[in-house]
Amino acid sequence: MEKTVNIFLFGKKYEVPADLTIMTAMEYAGYQLKRGCGCRNGFCGACATIYRIAGKQELKMALACQTQVEDGMYIATMPFFPLVKQVYDIEKVTPDQMIMMQLYPEIYACVGCNACTKACPQGLNTMQYIAYAQRGDFKACADESFDCVMCGICSSRCPAGISHPQVAMLARRLNGKYLTPDAQHLLEKVRSIEAGEIEAAMQEMMNKSDEEIREAYNTRDIEK
Repeated sequence: MEKTVNIFLFGKKYEVPADLTIMTAMEYAGYQLKRGCGCRNGFCGACATIYRIAGKQELKMALACQTQVEDGMYIATMPFFPLVKQVYDIEKVTPDQMIMMQLYPEIYACVGCNACTKACPQGLNTMQYIAYAQRGDFKACADESFDCVMCGICSSRCPAGISHPQVAMLARRLNGKYLTPDAQHLLEKVRSIEAGEIEAAMQEMMNKSDEEIREAYNTRDIEK
């Protein structure tokens, strides 16, 4: 018989296989996941989860789809956490510090507790990218927050009420729109597509095997 562990889902005890993730363990226990279940691969941020191991004081945050169950794990999924999402026209804003002061002034109330960084299931240095946003360094903020999946766990732990994922999203949009140089090869490719010049190449690619496509992807030219 495969190894099993005892976990507690919303206060009720279940014995489940030890190699399951929290998400698959919930389904094994009979829960039908209609919310808090998206991509199942750690990209969408929909399955934010809180848990504590019996006998330990630390409250941990995780994504249910990529966290393996442990014996004595007390689990509760986190409901949708309302982030502050300001409305703006990316064509009319400017990439300077004032835009953050206007749209997300709460970032300047950061107390430096680092709870956001400790809570991030992606291991991002969340407090650092907020510091970059405070200074108007949107490129650094965009780079530091690139792997954010907008689960909202960081914001749920923030005493200043900062909506970290939305701040990071604005920084990435400003960086992409105004600060990153145009990729000339991409512009040329778009023009080529619009002119219908790649139909033959697309058909050739469609006829390749999975192995050939992987090889083409892994050996492609990447712009420096």
